[in-house]
Amino acid sequence: MLDKTGIAKRIAKEVKDGTYVNLGIGIPTLVANYIPQGFNVVLQSENGILGMGPFPYEGEEDADLINAGKQTVTLLKGASIFDSALSFGMIRAQKVDLTILGAMEVSEHGDIANWKIPGKMVKGMGGAMDLVASAKNIIVAMQHVNKAGESKLLPKCELPLTGIRCVKKIVTELAVLDIVEGGGFRLLERAPGVSVEQIKNATAGRLIVEGEVPEMKID
Repeated sequence: MLDKTGIAKRIAKEVKDGTYVNLGIGIPTLVANYIPQGFNVVLQSENGILGMGPFPYEGEEDADLINAGKQTVTLLKGASIFDSALSFGMIRAQKVDLTILGAMEVSEHGDIANWKIPGKMVKGMGGAMDLVASAKNIIVAMQHVNKAGESKLLPKCELPLTGIRCVKKIVTELAVLDIVEGGGFRLLERAPGVSVEQIKNATAGRLIVEGEVPEMKID
């Protein structure tokens, strides 16, 4: 099974040269460290950064430079800093090519729940609903099962929804999957050492397996 770094490395392979990418809070922020060398990729942070770089080395942090998850970040040459109104103007105008988000649940139809657990205090939904409504392509980075071992890839989301039929691809510690038309998780790749049977047992939603499923290539 993959750790969080492994998930981020695999998702980084989905990032295309010349694109604008928004990284959500959690595992997605790690993707900034693994963008392929030589790629001209502009990372956007919804709190008002265009041209965000990887995490700083220890001792080189600047407390005034943070991403939407309040983690210290770096800026690349030519980066811009602006207010959140302009940032969300970019998002709502569909200037972002790819959004990478974390999730608590994803349904077999591509619905996503990632902002609230009923009964728990939250500060608010943040920018996730704008991102899922506006992004051209959404990839989810998430754990396949919760702490109780229950699947988070479901026939129908049980938590309050963030967006409907918007997720295109999912990368977990077990697998890479995409959403098929009509509903279902199509298994594209399995994590090194993970069997198709393990993925079936961990997936509550409809799982589609077509032929031999290759192992992920991380490095």
